[in-house]
Amino acid sequence: MRASVKAAKRIIIKIGTSSLTHENGKVNLDKMEKLARVLTDLNNSGKEIVLVSSGAIGAGMQRIGRNKRPEDLPLKQATAAIGQAILMKMYQKFFDEYNQVIAQILLTKDVIEDPIKSNNAKNTFETLLDLGVIPIINENDCISTAQIEGYRFGDNDTLSATVAELIHADLLILLTDIEGLYTANPKEDAEATLIPQVDDITEDVKALAGGSGSHLGTGGMITKIIAAEIAKACGTETIVASGEEIEILREILRGEAIGTWFTA
Repeated sequence: MRASVKAAKRIIIKIGTSSLTHENGKVNLDKMEKLARVLTDLNNSGKEIVLVSSGAIGAGMQRIGRNKRPEDLPLKQATAAIGQAILMKMYQKFFDEYNQVIAQILLTKDVIEDPIKSNNAKNTFETLLDLGVIPIINENDCISTAQIEGYRFGDNDTLSATVAELIHADLLILLTDIEGLYTANPKEDAEATLIPQVDDITEDVKALAGGSGSHLGTGGMITKIIAAEIAKACGTETIVASGEEIEILREILRGEAIGTWFTA
């Protein structure tokens, strides 16, 4: 049993686009409903829950009738702006069913790096958690671009690890489209085996990561390893696991050997 994982109180859960959408890019409402129920129940049990959610661009794509992620920057930003409102409306609907209050926080990298802004963000997080609210975080894609140096996290794995550092989270759970870190790409190598625990994040460990696992997402296993490295440095445990079944969160928090555990 992973005792430190089981004992975690302040938990950041990041769910990727591939775990929130169908193969055609449309939002998976069944998963969103289950996510709201499970997170509310964990919150009711005394855990402090922060959700980092992708899916804004996916929701925007659905609304404007596109099935391919935009490559043009202005269109990508516009799609994110459309989709973020839709995404939060859906979250509001599902969390309302369980009488759970949520809040939206959109971040850019400069907020974390500026002492005054980061302190304001931290105070907001602390107050929301004290009130029993579940903050839902995403990167502010409308103004966060690679062309503006220092503004962009680039992926929600890095964003979630940075927030873990900001609020001193006990545990970071990264839900993705694969069961964890493997010895090789399981989609290509039938002999690939899951690595249950990583104590040291070396260059050899990073070399095990491949590219992006989904045409809808922006990250891959390497971004999760880097996120685990950021979290590890500030004393936060990290679990990388499959988001196929939302109930897996309960198993992880019971200390069961699910996914890959990057120790703090």
